[in-house]
Amino acid sequence: MRKQLLAATFALALACAAAAHPPAFAATPSPHPSHTPIVVHLPDIPLHTEFVVEVNAKGQVVRVESGKDCKVLSFNAQTYGNVLQMWIRHPDGTAEVGRYRVTYDYDPKTKGVHRGISLLSTGGNWADKPGAATDMMKEAQEETRKYYESQGKNLPPLDVIVGPTAAPSPHA
Repeated sequence: MRKQLLAATFALALACAAAAHPPAFAATPSPHPSHTPIVVHLPDIPLHTEFVVEVNAKGQVVRVESGKDCKVLSFNAQTYGNVLQMWIRHPDGTAEVGRYRVTYDYDPKTKGVHRGISLLSTGGNWADKPGAATDMMKEAQEETRKYYESQGKNLPPLDVIVGPTAAPSPHA
C-alpha cells in the first residue's frame, strides 16, 4: 500500500507541477485569452482513510505503521502525504511519544475534510528518531547533491546563495 500511495503522491505532485509550470514549447497564448473557469470535480461520495502513526518526543510523525485507504487514489495520496508531515502536540506545545490513530473524513455535502486524532498507546522506542518529513527532506537534499556532482557541478553553500542571515532578535 505504501508504494502505491507514494507513486500516487508523486504522480499528483507531477501533475500539479506541470499545470503550474507549462513546458517551454507550449503554444503561444492568443492575444485575447478566454477566461475559462477552472472546474474542480470533487467526489460525490463520503471518503474515509485512517492511519496508525508513531510520534516522537517532538510531536513529529516518525512513520506510518498501518493504514486503511478508500476508493479514490488522489484522496489516499493527499491524506498519506499530510499524515507524514504532521505534528501532534498538546495545546501547551508539549508532545507525548506514542501511537496515534489519524482519520480523514470527506463530506460531499459540505465539501470539507475532518481530521481526527486519537491516542492509542503511550511510549515507544522511536522517541528520539527524526520525523518522517525531516528524513524525506534530508534524502531529497542528498539526491540533489549527488545529481549536481554527477553533472560535474557543486552546489554553493546556502549562505552564498541567499546571503548572510541576521541573528534572531527578541524585538523582531
